[in-house]
Amino acid sequence: MKLGFEESQTPYSSASQNAKAWTERWVGAWAYCPNCGNSKISQFAANRPVADFFCPSCNEEYELKSQKTKFGTKILDGAYRTMCERLAATNNPNLFLLNYNLKQLAVVDLLIVPKHFFVLKIIQERKPLASTARRAGWIGCNILLNQIPSAGKIFLVRAGLPQPKEAVLTQWQKTLFLREEGTETRGWLIEVMKCVEAIGKKEFNLDDAYRFEKSLAALYPNNRHVKQKIRQQLQVLRDRGYLDFVSRGYYRLRS
Repeated sequence: MKLGFEESQTPYSSASQNAKAWTERWVGAWAYCPNCGNSKISQFAANRPVADFFCPSCNEEYELKSQKTKFGTKILDGAYRTMCERLAATNNPNLFLLNYNLKQLAVVDLLIVPKHFFVLKIIQERKPLASTARRAGWIGCNILLNQIPSAGKIFLVRAGLPQPKEAVLTQWQKTLFLREEGTETRGWLIEVMKCVEAIGKKEFNLDDAYRFEKSLAALYPNNRHVKQKIRQQLQVLRDRGYLDFVSRGYYRLRS
């Protein structure tokens, strides 16, 4: 995988337009589909409202966001209502996040957030635009990147180093079961996955997980049986191969 951009790909006088052209062409030339492993993904026609790329082999769709600086806790996105509608669509795209170094004209990081990690709780509604704005009243949204577990942030390139392709494909397959779940169940599973990661131990017990009862109760105030729900989701994660059952009340995070 070549990480540098081709300077011949500079059709614009604007630095931001050139960066967009560089990153899009680089993804089309060097990124691969983490769902099926196909070595090439194709670019949609310009100005498509949602996705930027698709895999001609398995039809997975991808949206690309790129910038010079590291992505922070939230990512600016489009209209809030449109994003909410996208969450329920079967062709909601996966999200490529690309960081580049403008001096070196090269990719620094490329990670993907699989679409099955997009639930309503990670979409933040922004304030409507002021009455003096050109699009007065328009409501945008942010994607709360810090609300996505590490399992939902898969690096193809990290700190200037391409990651082993087999490891990327394995990490992708590890959470693909979430697509089979309904919206509410998927939300619960993702929250419990975040709790498991926050425990900070590869092997843990139910009491470790129950420490998050209060925070989960705040997220789901209508649920009066949070402990039972935590235990249920751990069992689902075990059945789906995300966790291993060690012994009664003990689990191990699968590598």
